[in-house]
Amino acid sequence: MSDLSHARVEAFLEMLSAERGAAANTLVSYERDLDDLASFLSGRGQTVGQASREDLTAYLKDLSHRGFMPTSQARRLSAMRQFYKFLYAEGLRTDDPTSILDAPKKARSLPKVLSVEDVDAMLSLCEAETQQEGDDQPVRIRRLAMVELLYATGMRVSELVALPVKVLSQEGRFLVVRGKGNKERLVPLSRTAIEALARWGAARAADPAQADSPFLFPAKSKEGHVARQVFARELKDLAIRAGLPASAVSPHVLRHAFASHLLGNGADLRAVQELLGHSDISTTQIYTHVLDERLQQLVQTHHPLAKQAKNLD
Repeated sequence: MSDLSHARVEAFLEMLSAERGAAANTLVSYERDLDDLASFLSGRGQTVGQASREDLTAYLKDLSHRGFMPTSQARRLSAMRQFYKFLYAEGLRTDDPTSILDAPKKARSLPKVLSVEDVDAMLSLCEAETQQEGDDQPVRIRRLAMVELLYATGMRVSELVALPVKVLSQEGRFLVVRGKGNKERLVPLSRTAIEALARWGAARAADPAQADSPFLFPAKSKEGHVARQVFARELKDLAIRAGLPASAVSPHVLRHAFASHLLGNGADLRAVQELLGHSDISTTQIYTHVLDERLQQLVQTHHPLAKQAKNLD
């Protein structure tokens, strides 16, 4: 890096530290990223201070060729954008070459999904554990109710733990869930979820310490209800006892299982969107891989030409 380029990078880092209070690790990361950019540009006979949009585009392509993930490329681009905006604001450049650079597209990863058999194994074990006597039996009954509700409704874990106790007085097979933006939605309950909820209601009523709590799942926490992290740990412990890897199970994975299993059994994407509480269908479309598999099976099973091909075989 030339002395002039180095001075500009140093001035940029000083601004981040003095005006934005950037942490030491952040400053080291920016300096490393800009040093790497300077090294690449020197091979093109260019400097950091004078680089064009084409130079920076070539750098991003080089990062891709070197195996950098889109998230890492996006971080480098963020550093470049802040650096060149600084140069422009300080009058050290008359333009910002990053203003129309496209961010690397992040591959949208598919959610982890449990099979129906995996969920059945967890629920069966959870049910069996409620039959065991002991002082912690109410905790096991509560756990069963929470797991059944989560899988039956696809609720967010934050919605589950904060359910009000008044849901126990609701009759019928539907539950009103208050989600993001304080929006309410109606979700149906399975027979087993209704039964588990009733059992928990009876166990809860037998404990005077929980009688005055406004929450369905009270706890001695600052929130007044079972914490998300506590339930997540209980779920992972249950998974291990059921013979599943702890890393494969979380409340969010169970929410994904709810959506994927519905779609795999013929549910409409729009209906699943409503049940999940997604405001935009594009959020739900991450599950289209399930639809693709089901549609392929439908074509192979029911299309006349596919049947003819099978007969020829």
